[in-house]
Amino acid sequence: MRLSSSPDLWTLLWIVLLFNAMGCIQSIRCKPKSFRDSIIVVEVNTSIDPNPTSIDESSSVVLRYRTPHFRAYARVLVPPVAGKETWTIGWIQACNHMEFYNTYGNKGMSSWELPDLRDGKIQAISDSDGVNYPWYGNTTETCTVVGPTKKDTKFTVSMNDNFYPSVTWGVPVSDSNVPQLSSIRRDQSFTTWLVAINQATSETLVLQTIRWRMRLHIQVDPEKPLGHRAALNEPLAQEQPKILGKNEPISSNAMVKPNANDAQVLMWRPKNGDPMVVIPPKY
Repeated sequence: MRLSSSPDLWTLLWIVLLFNAMGCIQSIRCKPKSFRDSIIVVEVNTSIDPNPTSIDESSSVVLRYRTPHFRAYARVLVPPVAGKETWTIGWIQACNHMEFYNTYGNKGMSSWELPDLRDGKIQAISDSDGVNYPWYGNTTETCTVVGPTKKDTKFTVSMNDNFYPSVTWGVPVSDSNVPQLSSIRRDQSFTTWLVAINQATSETLVLQTIRWRMRLHIQVDPEKPLGHRAALNEPLAQEQPKILGKNEPISSNAMVKPNANDAQVLMWRPKNGDPMVVIPPKY
């Protein structure tokens, strides 16, 4: 018997197909996407300002310099959150490498150092503000979404970073302030992550990874009069940050105390003799 001669079979087939389709639709409605699958990074921008490092010789005690700013910006969209979940989305940063040497002619050099990073005991150290671990900051740097929500949540998170230190003209372990500073070299590398963290479960989602580096070399002639001693040798423009095509996991040390500012040590390393600690770590 042919199917065309039995309309009841066609009706039955149509009913089966209809209920299967309805079942699929209901399944989709009953099982909304997880936060991990639904959060969208609409846009990410990052750059280092094109201006060169500026030098300030207004003080007779210290030389100051200010590097251009590293900047990171992201637009994020979070679709409606069905459950009672609280997520914080923002920037976390870690220092991966630091060389910071201030040379004083033939006397020696002072250096800011991160001992565990220097000795290879850790691969990165938190660059948090020291208050809002693990976040870089808690103003423009983060946004918190508290579920349940009925509408899309759209927001931006941004951060910036630069160096603005003071370096003594005289040898830091001497009572004399006679100018002997002859050069400053600095080379630091960072990883910056855009991250979402569940406040209840600590589930952590890496949304974007950025790598950047800041370098400088300042040559100083201590014999010249104040205001005419220092000159920026390199680089006049910094290498631009890289947004990685594949995200990197966050180092465990980037999530906890201490941060780089609290862990750093100022050492004096003379040409002759043993090195000594000038400023110990704060933690």
